Amino acid sequence: MLKFKDFISMSDKELDEARLIKVNRVRAGVVQRRKVVSATPGYKVLDGKLVRMSSQEKMHRRIAQRKAARKRAPKLALILRKRTKSLRKRTSAGLK
Repeated sequence: MLKFKDFISMSDKELDEARLIKVNRVRAGVVQRRKVVSATPGYKVLDGKLVRMSSQEKMHRRIAQRKAARKRAPKLALILRKRTKSLRKRTSAGLK
């Protein structure tokens, strides 16, 4: 158990507390989506608060991620080719 003085003196990295992160998706200089996500594994954001996920929800998410990865795998070469092409265009235009 930590004493209050020790707790206060700890940095944010040392504290392994529930944390929220604001994520922005920016495309062409415009923020398309601002989203608050959990930085703590096993927790999700519900009405602006961190809530622990049930084991059933974790299992369903894991299964869904596995299915999505299986669907994405055949398209991966095309995705990488398109990304490389667009990055080449940006580099030649002097953007990156």
